[in-house]
Amino acid sequence: MKIRFGHIIGAFLITVSFSISAFAQISPGALSKFHTQLEGLSNCTKCHTLGDKVSNDKCLACHTELKVRIDQKKGYHSSAEVKSKQCASCHNDHHGLTFQIVRFDKDKFNHNLSGYKLTGAHSKKKCEDCHKAQFINDTKIKAKKFTYLGLKTECLTCHADYHQKTLPVTCADCHNDEKFKPASKFDHQKTKFKLAGKHEHITCEECHKTSVVNGVKFQQFKGVKSTNCTNCHKDPHANKFGQNCAQCHNNESFIVVGGVKNFDHSKADFKLEGKHVNVACKLCHKQKLTTPLKFTKCTDCHTDYHNKQFAKNGVSPDCATCHTVKSFTEFSYTIDQHNASVFPLKGAHVATPCFACHKKQEKWKFKEIGKACKDCHDNIHNTFINEKYYPEVNCEACHNLDSWNSVEFDHKKTKFELEGAHTKQTCRDCHFNKEKTGHATQKFAGLAASCTNCHKDVHVKQFETNGITDCKKCHTSDSFKPASKFDHSKTKFVLDGKHLNVACSKCHKEVTQQGETFVLYKTNKLKCEDCHL
Repeated sequence: MKIRFGHIIGAFLITVSFSISAFAQISPGALSKFHTQLEGLSNCTKCHTLGDKVSNDKCLACHTELKVRIDQKKGYHSSAEVKSKQCASCHNDHHGLTFQIVRFDKDKFNHNLSGYKLTGAHSKKKCEDCHKAQFINDTKIKAKKFTYLGLKTECLTCHADYHQKTLPVTCADCHNDEKFKPASKFDHQKTKFKLAGKHEHITCEECHKTSVVNGVKFQQFKGVKSTNCTNCHKDPHANKFGQNCAQCHNNESFIVVGGVKNFDHSKADFKLEGKHVNVACKLCHKQKLTTPLKFTKCTDCHTDYHNKQFAKNGVSPDCATCHTVKSFTEFSYTIDQHNASVFPLKGAHVATPCFACHKKQEKWKFKEIGKACKDCHDNIHNTFINEKYYPEVNCEACHNLDSWNSVEFDHKKTKFELEGAHTKQTCRDCHFNKEKTGHATQKFAGLAASCTNCHKDVHVKQFETNGITDCKKCHTSDSFKPASKFDHSKTKFVLDGKHLNVACSKCHKEVTQQGETFVLYKTNKLKCEDCHL
C-alpha cells in the first residue's frame, strides 16, 4: 500500500510516494490497547516532551487517580523505593496492542511498600481476593476492568459490617487479623458490665443473642440490658423475695455451698439453725426453689435412721424427741427419759456411753437388746461358781451397779466362814490365782479350807501330822504373828526358870536345808549341854 502526498514548489507539483513501513522510522512500535487513542504523530507530545524522555508529569496528568495518591503520600508509588523512578522505567509502551504495561511478579511483590502490611489471614489471600471492583468506592477507578488502586486500609473496605453500625468501625480494637472469632483483643472488664464469677465461663452467645436483621445474621452487643439479674435470668421465686438477687446470691454460683449467704430463711417459714445452716439448698429443694416442701417433721426430709424401732402404730416419733439440729450424734435424750423406759439407768450404767450398749455391731439397736446382766455382760463365773449363789445368773447377788469390784456376799453360806484378817481380803485375793503369764485363773467351787491351800507352809512341814499341817493349833485368823495359841509346855521341852524370858530366836535359829530357808523349831536339843558348854 502506498500513500501519495502532493506539495507545490513554484510551478511544479511534486508528488512524494512512500511505504507505510516508513512510519516505523518515526514510532518505536504500536501502543498497547490501553493507549490506542494516543496513536498518531499529532499525539506524541501528549506523553513525550520534545527532545526529552517521557515525562512523569504528563503520565500523572492523565492518570489523575494515581497522582492524588502520590500527592497524599499514600500507596506503593509514594514509597521511597518507587517515587524517585520514572514511570517509563516500569510502564513503557510501543510493544504492541497486547503488551501488558502493568505487570510484576505477584509472588515477589513486597506489599509492605503499598503502605498496608499483609499479616495473619491476609497473608494467605490472593491479590484478586481483595483487589476487585466491589471494594472500590471511587467511580472512575471502579470503571477500570482491573486495577490495584482504589482500596482503603479500613476493615470495612473489604469486610461487611457484621455489627451493622452498632459498634465503632475500628475493628482492630477487638479483633486481630488472624481470625474474626474470637475477638481476642476485646476486654469485657472495660465495659459497663464487668464479668465475675460464673459469668467469666459462659459463652458470649448466652447473653448476646443472634438473630436476623436486614436479612443477614446479626449478634447484638450494644444495648443489652444488664441493670438487673432478671434482664437475663428468670426469677424462680416469682418476685416473692424482690428483685435484688445480690442480697442472697453471688456470681460464683446461684446456689453456693453453705446455703444462700445473705438470704433470711425465716421468710420461708423455716428458720435455719444448727447443721441446717450449712446444708446446700439443693439437698432440700431438689426441684424448683419455689416448690412447697413439707418440713413440720424431721422425717419429711430425713429417713428414719432407726428403722421404726420407736414407731407406735407404724408412725415414727419426731427425731427432735432425742436429737437436736446441732448434730445428729448430739442427742437430747435425758437420763430421766431413759429411766422411764424398761431399763432404768443406775450406778455405773449412768456413766456408760450409749454406743457401748446400743451399737455393738455396725448399726444402732435400741429395742430387744436385753435387760438382764447376762444380756450384755459375759458370765465370767460360769462353771466356777454354783448357780445357787446367783440364781438366774443375777450378778447383783454379789456385785452392785456402782462398781463391779464392790462385792457383797455372805460367806457364811459356804463351808468357810470369814473371820479375823480374812474379812479384810478381797474375793480376788483368795479366788484368783495370777499365773506367770499375767493371766488370772479363778477358783471357787472345790477350794479346800486348809490354810496351806492359800498360804505357804513357812515351817516346811515341821508340824505336819498325817500329811496335814494344822495352823490353827498355834495361830489365829486375826494375825499370823505372834503364835498366840502355841503352848511350849505341851512340847518335849517345858520352859521354866530363866528359860521363860529367853527370846525364841535364841534357841530356834534360821537354817537352810535342801534349798529351803526356815526357822528350825524341832531342834531335838533337850539336854543342857546341847546349848550350854
